[in-house]
Amino acid sequence: MKKVLTIAGSDSCGGAGIQADLKTMSALGVYGMSVITAVTAQNTLGVQNVQEISLGLIESQIRSIFDDIKVDAVKIGMVSNPEIIMLIKRLLLEYEAKKIVLDPVMVSKSGYFLLKEEAQEAIKELISIACLVTPNIPEAEVLTGMKIEDEDDMKAAALKIQAMGAGNVLIKGGHRCNDASDVLLSGSDFYILEGKRIDTKNTHGTGCTLSSAIASHMAKGYSLKDAVALSKDFITKAIENSFSIGNGVGPVGHFIDLYEKAGMDYE
Repeated sequence: MKKVLTIAGSDSCGGAGIQADLKTMSALGVYGMSVITAVTAQNTLGVQNVQEISLGLIESQIRSIFDDIKVDAVKIGMVSNPEIIMLIKRLLLEYEAKKIVLDPVMVSKSGYFLLKEEAQEAIKELISIACLVTPNIPEAEVLTGMKIEDEDDMKAAALKIQAMGAGNVLIKGGHRCNDASDVLLSGSDFYILEGKRIDTKNTHGTGCTLSSAIASHMAKGYSLKDAVALSKDFITKAIENSFSIGNGVGPVGHFIDLYEKAGMDYE
């Protein structure tokens, strides 16, 4: 079984972060492992509190994994300050980690800033070692300093992020008003991944889920292009089968097949 490591924050309501990553990895048939960078108190209504994990404990978690287990791919999510970012970069280079997928998480859906302002420049250090970077449009705008309004802008932003050292870039189009199509820059080639906008408020953890799915497919040996396409299909189905668990933004259906077999009651 392929083994995939997620380095990210914990979501107490289980819809995003480490919890979404591990659900995605399990659903796709890889063994998920985790390094927790922060613990969040959050629910479907938003993020109420965040406690960063100490540098020493983050380092111990990373070393515990790599000193014992072969890691086939790495997904990086919430990394909130420059010190954590530089530590992760140093250790991943030391262990010669491969197939690194970076989801540059900046702001929660409720508007809580998960990436501190002083870390917005430092995140480029992780971009420089990533095989793939997967920003949504607001995140890509912060990274590039440009306004993104159409497909041409998405391509221009992808080129700018690639110039920061990223091997490949996926600009996610879910925040566009007209569709949910994504732009993939792989090497020097652009690919458009067509998407349809799904009428649901329950989209908590979509970015975490997509990036974890890509890392999982890459660990299983799929090419980057195929891994992205398969993951796009997975997140689309998960959003189509999202559901409410509280009064706000609910989670996507990572385990929809298992839920259906278990006779899940969406009410």
